[in-house]
Amino acid sequence: MTKRDYYEVLGVSKSADGTEIKKAYRKIAIQYHPDKNPGDKEAEEKFKEAAEAYEVLSDAQKRQRYDQFGHQGVGGAGYGGHTMNMDDIFSQFGDIFGGHNPFESFFGGGGGRTRGRKGSNLRIKIKLNLEEVANGVEKKIKVKRLVAADGVTFKSCPTCHGQGQVKKVMNTMLGQMVSASTCPTCSGSGQVIDQRPHGVDSSGLTSKEEVITVKIPGGVSDGMQLSMSGKGNEAPGGGMAGDLLILIEEKEDEILKRDGTNIVYDLYLNFIDAALGTQVEVPTIDGAVKIKIDPGTQSGKILRLRNKGILDLNGYGRGDQLIHVNIWTPKNLSSNEKQTLESLRDSENFIPKPGKNDKGFFDKMREFFNQ
Repeated sequence: MTKRDYYEVLGVSKSADGTEIKKAYRKIAIQYHPDKNPGDKEAEEKFKEAAEAYEVLSDAQKRQRYDQFGHQGVGGAGYGGHTMNMDDIFSQFGDIFGGHNPFESFFGGGGGRTRGRKGSNLRIKIKLNLEEVANGVEKKIKVKRLVAADGVTFKSCPTCHGQGQVKKVMNTMLGQMVSASTCPTCSGSGQVIDQRPHGVDSSGLTSKEEVITVKIPGGVSDGMQLSMSGKGNEAPGGGMAGDLLILIEEKEDEILKRDGTNIVYDLYLNFIDAALGTQVEVPTIDGAVKIKIDPGTQSGKILRLRNKGILDLNGYGRGDQLIHVNIWTPKNLSSNEKQTLESLRDSENFIPKPGKNDKGFFDKMREFFNQ
């Protein structure tokens, strides 16, 4: 399904400032909040869509990439490259609602949800060659992450008594109003560590090395960041794990150059082959291929190999390989070679008449360069 423009989702102009964007998101988020629309899948999707748009447009760097490259510039799909879920939204955008669910605050927590602390994210860098960028690749990488340690025991939080929230009654001109906020002691998990083995940190976590399979889609570019949900550090007390953020570094190829989804290759021909035509072998990301050079090919001509480029990240097919023809002229000629060329300069065949292909002259030149 085609994604809607993020500005359209929030109902703001492209010149909107951060305050306008935050205000627009808050309005939509409250309108389609799951607690206000229980069981309504359409409302839930609109809530997720608005959160995704806000996540990009509220970040100056992501917004700049989005304005320049569209959805492809911010991972192509979903929140940070993966599908958003409700835990993502509440953990990332709690500040929009003052640090808690607005429906918990105003209705005393009825129907609300207790959310524990989210684990921290991990960041890694992966270097890819041109072939891996073009076609996509699956990599196995070693990652050290914090995970829940064995032998750790927990007890109910003494501050919130296992609720994950602390409530405060306020007297207003309209009567008493109950507000709820995340417990500062347990960060919303409802429990604290009772006992922990030696070597385990105060959060009940320990470092562990894991091998994680990372699937890189074809069409990524240098500086792009992908995200794997739940592959970061685990959270204390059984909360949601953080994400693994993958920064793409594209290694420059010595022969083939990237231009968007196209591959560019500079082909050098001597002017004999360009005049008479020939067959040459050129490299591509999928291996060498032979191409035909038509007689009379001029320097600057661009030949195209269809579908020999890079996969489009948004699924719009594959680019092409563009072959730029350059006519090579020899340097540092020997005395004999110069004399030969001087003798050909005086030949009537040296300057062919317009429209005439003097094969005899070019055969002589080919013989000369092949000596």
